[in-house]
Amino acid sequence: MEPPRKHRRRRWPILAAGVAAFTAVAAISTQVAFAATLFSDTFSDGDTNDWSKSGGTWSVVGSAMQQSNAGSENARNFAGSTSWTSYTVTARVKPLSLASNGFVGLLARATGSTTFYRLALLPGNSVQLQAVSSGSVTVLGSAGRTVSTGSWYTLGITVSGSSITGKVDGATIGTGTSSVAATGRIGVQTAYASASFDDVTVTDAAGPGPTTPGPTVSDTPPPTSSSPPPPSSGWPTKTGDASVSGTIKVSGTLDGGMKRYCCIGDGGQSESQDPMFELANGATIKNVIIGAPAGDGIHCLGTCTIQNVWWEDVGEDAATFLGTGGGTSYVIGGGAKSASDKVFQHNGNGTVNISGFSVENAGKLYRACGNCTNSYQRNVVVDNITVKSTKVIAGINTNWGDTARFSRITVVGDSSHKTIICDKYKGVPKGSEPSHIGSGPDSTNCLYNPDTDIIWA
Repeated sequence: MEPPRKHRRRRWPILAAGVAAFTAVAAISTQVAFAATLFSDTFSDGDTNDWSKSGGTWSVVGSAMQQSNAGSENARNFAGSTSWTSYTVTARVKPLSLASNGFVGLLARATGSTTFYRLALLPGNSVQLQAVSSGSVTVLGSAGRTVSTGSWYTLGITVSGSSITGKVDGATIGTGTSSVAATGRIGVQTAYASASFDDVTVTDAAGPGPTTPGPTVSDTPPPTSSSPPPPSSGWPTKTGDASVSGTIKVSGTLDGGMKRYCCIGDGGQSESQDPMFELANGATIKNVIIGAPAGDGIHCLGTCTIQNVWWEDVGEDAATFLGTGGGTSYVIGGGAKSASDKVFQHNGNGTVNISGFSVENAGKLYRACGNCTNSYQRNVVVDNITVKSTKVIAGINTNWGDTARFSRITVVGDSSHKTIICDKYKGVPKGSEPSHIGSGPDSTNCLYNPDTDIIWA
């Protein structure tokens, strides 16, 4: 009998080491230890939009991703960020057919279509942990293990520095060292086989690595109960100052080492202000304190990752997501104060995933643009955040098919429950003003259970 599947799709980047909430919420929080979940896909929404395939025939069948071409000699599907370094990827894998020269595998640190680490289920009841460099295979570890078509197996690969570990159903298959790849995406693969893949999760056990002390990080994914711990208390201490005279353009990764970057703009609400940081497609900014004035904050030109970034005073917007190529941008940890309008503005398309974040004294945490030049469907996932003195957590446009998913939301100091979790608008053409049409949960756009997903502290 197959184990039960989750029926909602979530991508959960959660608070990582050193990420904290505000001192004002110290009364409800304690130091906690948990890893950052960078990515999760259960395929229950019926698509593979965040995956990039190479070979094979891929589709979603019965809430699982399936590669159905048993004759394909090399079918791969990749997801995630090329900048990911130390992490654990797990997935449930079910071989459907397996030729004598075939395999079904899970991939980590994929730098291209032929270079990665692979945990492979092989015919003849064998499993191998492999380092694959430009198609050349080095076996790092192996074990005898029953491999049957039609059975589910939970595969896991942990990459930490040069150490690579593979597990099947929690049992270690092998551990080895390799320098084949230092960073890379995750993926799944078949060769002369067909297979189903489900419940793919990536956890960053290393966290963002700020230089200020923070919670100890464990290798265990965060709890999913109705009363998990919120982000811990305390604004981070700067390690130094970095003077800003103009927009800093980021391609790749900028690690600020918890320096305070200041200043640009006038601190007002003018949308004509320059951003302090401009992130190219796929770029990452982490471990930064943004001082005031901060201009128009951070601009993401495509998908991006904003990790352990703290805004002292938001000004116009903390970050604006402009990419129109789809995909998911991540806000992992960090916090923001004093946003008279909104913290995160979503002008492009795709998904913004916010977790482990703390917001205080804001109009909205997130707003999907309701009157931009181009109209798109926009999605936001909000998980494990702390909210204080904020009017609305997310505003979306239902007529454009926007969705907002909420879980583990802690609202502080609002005994009358005035904080609006999800506001609904009717999006309009540029030059007009969106109309507010309602608030609250539903089964289509504002997706949360007010009894289990929202904590009033």
